[in-house]
Amino acid sequence: MATVTYDKATRIYPGSDVPSVDSLDIAIEDGEFLVFVGPSGCGKSTSLRMLAGLEEINSGRILIGDRDVSNLSPKDRDVAMVFQNYALYPHMSVADNMGFALKIAGTPKSEIRSRVVEAAKILDLEQFLDRKPKALSGGQRQRVAMGRAIVRQPQVFLMDEPLSNLDAKLRVQTRTQIASLQRRLGVTTVYVTHDQVEAMTMGDRVAVLKDGVLQQCDSPRNMYDRPRNVFVAGFIGSPAMNLLELPVTDGGVKLGSTVYPVSRDALSGAGSRVTLGVRPEDLTQNSTGEGIPVEVDVVEELGADAYVYGRTNAGRDDDLQVVARVDGRDVPDKGATVYFKPKSDHIHLFNVETGDRLDNDSPTSVSAPSLQK
Repeated sequence: MATVTYDKATRIYPGSDVPSVDSLDIAIEDGEFLVFVGPSGCGKSTSLRMLAGLEEINSGRILIGDRDVSNLSPKDRDVAMVFQNYALYPHMSVADNMGFALKIAGTPKSEIRSRVVEAAKILDLEQFLDRKPKALSGGQRQRVAMGRAIVRQPQVFLMDEPLSNLDAKLRVQTRTQIASLQRRLGVTTVYVTHDQVEAMTMGDRVAVLKDGVLQQCDSPRNMYDRPRNVFVAGFIGSPAMNLLELPVTDGGVKLGSTVYPVSRDALSGAGSRVTLGVRPEDLTQNSTGEGIPVEVDVVEELGADAYVYGRTNAGRDDDLQVVARVDGRDVPDKGATVYFKPKSDHIHLFNVETGDRLDNDSPTSVSAPSLQK
């Protein structure tokens, strides 16, 4: 096991002037589970492949422990990778697939068998060791791919969207198993996903990337409660945060028929307009006609809760989309106009021009917190 450090690591693909990963700076603690997340093409898989040695680093360094591995071949980095497509040998049994890397390394047969059986017990694969991959389900194949990584006993696990080929129910079940297994083994793990719910539920910390640039690296809770900029605010959370561009007025921000009070310090340098963010669960329905008037388009009923999707002009010339969480047993009618007020201590203010948080006293976190294992 070891720490992992991205020290201004940059990757520029041949023929491009724009870095796919631009000066990535993250320190990952020994035993930490870090998740890279972001939209397609943001550089998350490239970042993982740079650590694996599958992509060249154009500048900067990557360290595993105190060792600079930037110019080492993949086999010399002591990492094990779990791929999206399992990458199992179809003609080999489960046991042979799991032990193949050890066989190539010249490990004695008795030790290979011992490690494979131990990993199979951890992953509940003992009854499948003599089967071929084609006789297994998708979830079982993914566990075999993980077993192949476990038997190598590497310093770092690398996982590139390992659950994307599974159905929704199995994906939820397997992500719980992976997170539990990682904590049991205590091996430093770097995980890539495009699914922000997956990232939030699995990682000790989450690193959000956009266009190859790190936007924020923080615990899931801090990232949800204090997004550093508009992109993170809109990307993290399901449904996404409501982001409303509103005018600044005396005493605060004009929100529909009311003025939401905001201190002068918080609005310093904001200009004449700000982007106000509020989570769906932080909008409270009221019958007084105060707050944001929302014309209901769709009601998504989920049982105990329901999500109201609608439109508001909030004092603007054009409509803005709004989503709010309400009691599932007391939902408004489609086409009705209802009023929502944000909870006073749960709004987020962002600069319209830069997208940065206005009251941002929580800079991007690059150093890992102390982990309680």
